[in-house]
Amino acid sequence: MSPSSRTLLFGAVVATPLFVALWAVQALTRDGFQPTYHPMSLLSLGEWGWVQVLNFVVVGLLVIGGGIGLGRTMGPGRLPRWIGILVVLMGVGLVVAGVFVTDAGAGFPVGSPAGAPTMSWHGAVHEVGFVLTQLAFVAASIVLAVKFARDRRRGWAVACIVAVAAAVLVAALGDPENLAIRLLVSSAIELGLISAVALAALVEHIPPSSPDSADEVAYAEPHGSTNGT
Repeated sequence: MSPSSRTLLFGAVVATPLFVALWAVQALTRDGFQPTYHPMSLLSLGEWGWVQVLNFVVVGLLVIGGGIGLGRTMGPGRLPRWIGILVVLMGVGLVVAGVFVTDAGAGFPVGSPAGAPTMSWHGAVHEVGFVLTQLAFVAASIVLAVKFARDRRRGWAVACIVAVAAAVLVAALGDPENLAIRLLVSSAIELGLISAVALAALVEHIPPSSPDSADEVAYAEPHGSTNGT
């Protein structure tokens, strides 16, 4: 594995804890912010909004780098290329969500009107970024599962399917009053899968099957899983 690929994958590993940690610091310190009620995107507004903007953009860039790294190291063929492309699109969605901020509403920042905001053009683009991230994650998880299943790495294949199912169900099911915190958990699951796959790519290698695949990487199985035996 080249040093640049290692650096890109390491960035994807730290993306999830960075994303959650910066949200937590803001959720506990921003005046009037209710973590279970206010979507994280509202943190992009107000005097300290630049922190959440930076959170979206930096984490998005780290995920983009992780997609490039995974595309390089998961071996030859169409599936690794598509995995890389889809993870990159996840990161692009996060960057878009950061650059184009949402609209004030639900009483945050303090002094904003209660209830749903009137959507502006930049608020609409923000939502497009969010949707892009979600769709790219679902597709990436499915392609990852197919790749791992073909490699007879059943534990990882199952983990990918469980992750996408958990992310969708957590976001979709529950009381609307705690939707915001459920969306955060869903996002953490999504980013967490990419971080886990990137970490596995860093720590485990298999001998190349041919001179042209010297950078091909194997992935450790989750605890208690089989390896095609």
